Amino acid sequence: MTVAPSQLPIEQNPLSAEELRKIDAYWRACNYLAVGMIYLRDNPLLREPLKPEHVKYRLLGHWGSSPGLSFTYIHLNRLIKKYDLNMIFIAGPGHGAPGVLAPIYLEGTYSEIYPDRSEDEEGMKKFFKQFSFPGGIGSHCTPEMPGSIHEGGELGYSLSHAYGAAFDNPDLIVACVVGDGEAETGALATAWHSNKFLNPIRDGAVLPILHLNGYKIANPTILARIAPEELESLFVGYGYTPYVVECPEGEDVTVSHQKMAAALERCINQIRSIQEEARRTGEAKRPRWPMIILRSPKGWTGPKEVDGHKVEGFWRAHQVPMAEMQSNPHHLKLLEDWMRGYQPEELFDEKGKLIHELKELAPVGHRRMSANPITNGGLVRKELRLPDFRDYAVEVSKPGTTEVEPTRVLANFLRDVMRNNRDNFRLFGPDETASNRLNGVYEVTKKTWMAEFKPEDLDGSELSRDGRVMEMLSEQTLEGWLEGYLLTGRHGLFNTYEAFVHIIDSMFNQHAKWLDVSRHEVPWRVPISSLNILLSSTVWRQDHNGFSHQDPGFIDVVTNKSAEVTRIYLPPDANCLLSVADHCLRSTGYVNVIVADKQKHLAYLTMDEAIKHCSKGIGIWDWASNDDRGVEPDIPDVIMACCGDIATQESLAATAILRQEFPQLKVRFINVVDLFKLQSDTEHPHGLSNRDFDTLFTPDKPVIFNFHGYPWLIHKLAYRRTNQERIHVRGYKEKGNINTPLELAIENQIDRFNLVIDVIDRVPKLQSAAAHAKERMKNQIIENLHYAREHGIDKPEILNWKWS
Repeated sequence: MTVAPSQLPIEQNPLSAEELRKIDAYWRACNYLAVGMIYLRDNPLLREPLKPEHVKYRLLGHWGSSPGLSFTYIHLNRLIKKYDLNMIFIAGPGHGAPGVLAPIYLEGTYSEIYPDRSEDEEGMKKFFKQFSFPGGIGSHCTPEMPGSIHEGGELGYSLSHAYGAAFDNPDLIVACVVGDGEAETGALATAWHSNKFLNPIRDGAVLPILHLNGYKIANPTILARIAPEELESLFVGYGYTPYVVECPEGEDVTVSHQKMAAALERCINQIRSIQEEARRTGEAKRPRWPMIILRSPKGWTGPKEVDGHKVEGFWRAHQVPMAEMQSNPHHLKLLEDWMRGYQPEELFDEKGKLIHELKELAPVGHRRMSANPITNGGLVRKELRLPDFRDYAVEVSKPGTTEVEPTRVLANFLRDVMRNNRDNFRLFGPDETASNRLNGVYEVTKKTWMAEFKPEDLDGSELSRDGRVMEMLSEQTLEGWLEGYLLTGRHGLFNTYEAFVHIIDSMFNQHAKWLDVSRHEVPWRVPISSLNILLSSTVWRQDHNGFSHQDPGFIDVVTNKSAEVTRIYLPPDANCLLSVADHCLRSTGYVNVIVADKQKHLAYLTMDEAIKHCSKGIGIWDWASNDDRGVEPDIPDVIMACCGDIATQESLAATAILRQEFPQLKVRFINVVDLFKLQSDTEHPHGLSNRDFDTLFTPDKPVIFNFHGYPWLIHKLAYRRTNQERIHVRGYKEKGNINTPLELAIENQIDRFNLVIDVIDRVPKLQSAAAHAKERMKNQIIENLHYAREHGIDKPEILNWKWS
């Protein structure tokens, strides 16, 4: 019978008696600090009896997972020193920061970055007080924490971040602790499959450590309550070799230390063996990477019970095991006994610093996981070697007469970006690279695939062991990979269908918050490459897929985040898309959202014109306007404004009709590329001043604004503008199904005929004088709807429309 690797014998007692004594003492120091962070604001070393005034009035933080986190951290430190490993640590349990902050403080990194939280009694006091305290730091792993690349505010992303960090970092090992509550999230569940994309030759390794302490905030966790053989089979099925470390309640902690030391050493040696063989033979194949299942009690080493209720090993240890310190002397005494039980007088010297024999257990310099420069990605970031985007320009001899697929043009540019940056740029997307017309990149790189190959895969599947296109049908895993990749100093682009990008709404939220805090509150963090998101297969060309595929609302979500870190671009044509993409790939510290469709669209601007237009972000298209006649003041009767590719085309078509129907009507045509130009400059760095806005849009003339997305977003952005009630916005109104493109536009009233009617209704000198023209527009709407329902396509004059 074949024996599973996890069942093979492991060295039983790798730690000598002296090593065991020291590592346990170091762990006691970590646990002491973790409790101190949650409870104390004074008397940090208990040099006097504990009094109510020494304790914080508001007790926040999570004790339950902290001991297991620090337990893991210090055992990894031992192996870093032993083997000189390049390693970082990701903590998945959401509010387990005390278990990570403690070893970071003890190894000195925290005091180096924040000198006032020094390694002495006064510094420890400040270190304790800042935790979950006004003006301090949060109870999860935040940007303020040295060594962190993972915002723990929302559960589920730790493992995908870990794999993202490991891609193209061949010497790196990412130790990732996954909480058993976190393991119940959909994002985490799909992330286990990331091992099918890790190449042992060119990538680093991820060591997942599933921390089963049995409980969430008030319930058992699923993975802790299934049979052990079922749990192991689950991870064997995921493709891992699981090693189980059982640390039951009541077990001598020295036994637990020996088990963990042995299992981790086995895993590290297995990782090194896998990588050495692959790199020696040059054969990249998918191995069974090791992982650890660590079972330990919730709130390990804490109070066994409080007020007659079980605490250690139960959900009551999850957050703060006991409260009411100012009014309950019994609880105060329990807290003091608990903390003194760690014997701080044996761990810290008279000044309050960790004693020397324990201090030397931690790695030094950049080998400390909290000081690894990879975790401050801007330090190791290298600029992309970008080709000149002008070389990919679409020739435009006359505006609005040439049709191209904008994202296919972009693909040629991205192809050469990937050719020039083979170890620090990747393209991410959920099985849609070809669908979004980006398959031109396959000329230089294929899709990463470490799982099984079949002969037929060679016929068009574009799979490769060393591909750099990352495809998986989990937007959350892809987004997590990209975030981990960016946070460790690299570059990338995420492309997806516009309607389904909402799957990563909350992930975007967390990343935007990370960037915002890093920019304003963490000056030692160097800016990382921007998170670039390309939304294609957009709402107005989802007429064939129907209502479920029609949702332009992600940009609404983006506008809710800090103006300092968010940018939204809607290039109207291919040349503008190239200019915008080049700008976004060069930028740092932002989330850039680009909305660009994959279907054929008209090209309007030459490359030189596109560069100027995109640099301004908004502008008048003179060739589509007739208000500047040079005879009288160029005051228009109406402003036709637009933002988005189809919105632009329909606005231009409406303008052409207006010229024919009303030759004396003065029309100014304005196109918006940078959506935030509509906001005031007091609210967004890209916003126009009120003076500039009124110069473009006039202070009083009607504005017919045709918008790609939900119309109320324009009102939200422009709400402070002069006479903003004159701005009439058309956009998507949740009307649509299986339609032709024009039929979908008509359903939502963004079509050329409805826009002409809007102008007639809002320009005083037209109105009743234009009754016949208005009737003609209504008739056109009816005729085109009937034609679509009868023939299944739009009329030839619609399909073949060009600007003239």
